[in-house]
Amino acid sequence: MSTSGLETSTRTLSTPSPGLILPSKSSSLSSPALSSNGNETNSSSSSSAHTETVAVIHPQPGVHSRSRQSKSHHYAPINLLPDHTLLQIFSHLPTNQLCRCARVCRRWYNLAWDPRLWSTIRLTGELLHADRAIRVLTHRLCQDTPNVCLTLETVVVNGCKRLTDRGLHILAQCCPELRRLEVAGCYNISNDAVFEVVSRCPNLEHLDLSGCSKVTCISLTQEASLQLSPMHGQQISIHFLDMTDCFSLEDEGLRTIASHCPRLTHLYLRRCSRLTDEALRHLALHCPSIRELSLSDCRLVGDFGLREVARLEGCLRYLSVAHCTRITDVGVRYVARYCPRLRYLNARGCEGLTDHGLGHLARSCPKLKSLDVGKCPLVSDSGLEQLAMYCQGLRRVSLRACESVTGRGLKALAANCCELQLLNVQDCEVSPEALRFVRRHCRRCIIEHTNPAFY
Repeated sequence: MSTSGLETSTRTLSTPSPGLILPSKSSSLSSPALSSNGNETNSSSSSSAHTETVAVIHPQPGVHSRSRQSKSHHYAPINLLPDHTLLQIFSHLPTNQLCRCARVCRRWYNLAWDPRLWSTIRLTGELLHADRAIRVLTHRLCQDTPNVCLTLETVVVNGCKRLTDRGLHILAQCCPELRRLEVAGCYNISNDAVFEVVSRCPNLEHLDLSGCSKVTCISLTQEASLQLSPMHGQQISIHFLDMTDCFSLEDEGLRTIASHCPRLTHLYLRRCSRLTDEALRHLALHCPSIRELSLSDCRLVGDFGLREVARLEGCLRYLSVAHCTRITDVGVRYVARYCPRLRYLNARGCEGLTDHGLGHLARSCPKLKSLDVGKCPLVSDSGLEQLAMYCQGLRRVSLRACESVTGRGLKALAANCCELQLLNVQDCEVSPEALRFVRRHCRRCIIEHTNPAFY
């Protein structure tokens, strides 16, 4: 493989290497900068975020590199393993270690670049040259199928702050089979690059853009839109979308997302503080299959927005409206009435929620498993008694800083909700005797408290 096209800053090694993302110097040789499988790797050194990285490319190991190896190394016990066993071992290696294995000998080179090992690539590190790393790896993976990589389905580059639109353009052009893309914290990418990825990768289902503050919507490129027939529509196949901390997202952007992504089932909009109730109207209209929705810290969302969310009806299982201070019993009542299959509700900090709203929730959503009503000062023992009566399958309950909750409500929960696994009563005025009652009746329950008399 030729090295004439590399930048002058690229360092080369005398040892042959097919394609390697290698930390400079020797301080981070075991850093988990890249991973070629779907599992996170915890190496002994985690300094990749603090070291410079370079791309190294060399030709396939040949006779000359082989002649330098001693006979004892040539007949090492690991060389007696069959190919399928070595492939199984290689499948657990991070990408940078897999590239190093390709430098050992011709056999390992061929095994390390087996397409079956390259369905997933993970890049991490704030100082990693992510654009260059993507270019190097995709170039090598496209050798057997010129200009296209048919094996790569997952790319995770979370926290790679040097990733830019150039890197995403390469993925869009070379990886048409991409199904999962995570670029959380990569704040240098913009709408243009995201549009090209979703336009060129028709099978993309999982997209994590959390922390990408320049991204304001998701749509097809103009070229892709013109190529689609009216019968096909302007649809994008994304099911999972995380736009947490995309501060520039506004109602119009969410309307565009909803109209282009009708197959959404999981949508997370935490701290998208510019969204209002109007945006949720478009969401309910175009995305009827949403199962999980997070609107935490969207402080402009109120009861009218929850009325629109309630139109999702039987599909909704998970809802978070934490710190949405405009929400009251009225909005919770809408959700309770029309979303009877709700399993998880986070209403922490919704100070307008009272026992009345909690009662509607308990009677209409008997399959509720997890409830967080911390910092809701109007929730008291009366609301907990209604929960205990109708939602006996509760497993996780947070009542942190609920000033009106006492031992009476906790005893009702413990007596009726035997499957309780977590109870948070920090900063609540509950007696040690009530906590001991919970422990006796719910032996598997972890109790988080701030009462020094209970141990």
